[in-house]
Amino acid sequence: QVQLEESGGGLVQAGGSLRLSCAVSGSTVGINALGWYRQVLGKQRELVASIEDGGSTGYEESVKGRFTISRDNAKNTLYLQMNSLKPEDTAIYYCNVKQQRAWGPAEYWGRGAHVTVSS
Repeated sequence: QVQLEESGGGLVQAGGSLRLSCAVSGSTVGINALGWYRQVLGKQRELVASIEDGGSTGYEESVKGRFTISRDNAKNTLYLQMNSLKPEDTAIYYCNVKQQRAWGPAEYWGRGAHVTVSS
């Protein structure tokens, strides 16, 4: 089992910055991808940014150039640096981990961090 705990959400004015953190604990062997998703009430959860085991990253089009995903393996922590925030970035942000285990793939989610961007 893998446990994920997000932190760093909050209220910020448009144009401001926030950094989300996701502490990863438990049985972390076999983790091959990590990501941040977000969800607005009434809409589907969408992938915001991802980072593969080899270090390659990917971003949703609307956050390119503003958000940066990174990981600190020594601290078992995933980050999402969010700059130039816009009101449309307001959502609950979820940490996600994909893992290949001996009996098949597994996926884990954090509880979510609220991000509110005021105009």
